[in-house]
This record gives sequence, structure tokens and C-alpha cells, in this order.
Amino acid sequence: MTWKHLCAAAKLEEGEPLGFKLGEQRVALYKVGDEVFATDDVCSHAFALLSSGFLEGHVIECPLHGAMFDVRSGKCRSSTYKDITTFPVEIRDGEVYVRLDGGPALEAAGGSAVDLKP
Repeated sequence: MTWKHLCAAAKLEEGEPLGFKLGEQRVALYKVGDEVFATDDVCSHAFALLSSGFLEGHVIECPLHGAMFDVRSGKCRSSTYKDITTFPVEIRDGEVYVRLDGGPALEAAGGSAVDLKP
């Protein structure tokens, strides 16, 4: 498993997605309540950064196409666009890490969330 460091957990703000580029992979982080989720940062329809989109609850809206994705599962909620990939998240010593080789999108039941509560 390959875990990649992204940022300090304190840098995440509720409802404010953050985008990162790790080599060729773009990743978006989302803080929802006390949980952190990670998805592919690029819309599945065409190139648009989801981290520039609008987060409401667990749903990110693409700023260009209006497609809506559940950040817990990557499932497209608003159109016929393809789902996006989600990535497992860990918080270690106040720092956020994602696992990029996590395979296919995780199901909402298992999720890729990490609880930020102490």
C-alpha cells in the first residue's frame, strides 16, 4: 500500500474542498463534520477540478458541468456521468494521508472517511 502525505488536518475547513497533485494523480479532500474524504479531483465528464466546485453536505458539484458526486462513495448523483474514484484517508499525528492504490471506488457503507475527533 502506498500512502501519500497531503497536508496538515488543521488546514481543512468544513465545506471548502482542497485539491492536490501527486505526480499525475489529482486528489481532492473534503471535510464534512468530523470526517475527511478523498476523491479524484477531476470530473468524470471532462477536465474540471472538483476542488473548485461547491460542496454541500457529502455532495460535490462540478463547477463546469454541474454533475454531482457523493464524496463518500464517488457515485454520480445527478446525471449519467461515470462515478469518480475515492481513496482511503488516514490522519496520523495531525497530518492527512491518502492511499492511491486503493483499487476501485469504495462503497459508502465502508467509506473512505476518517474521523477527526480525538
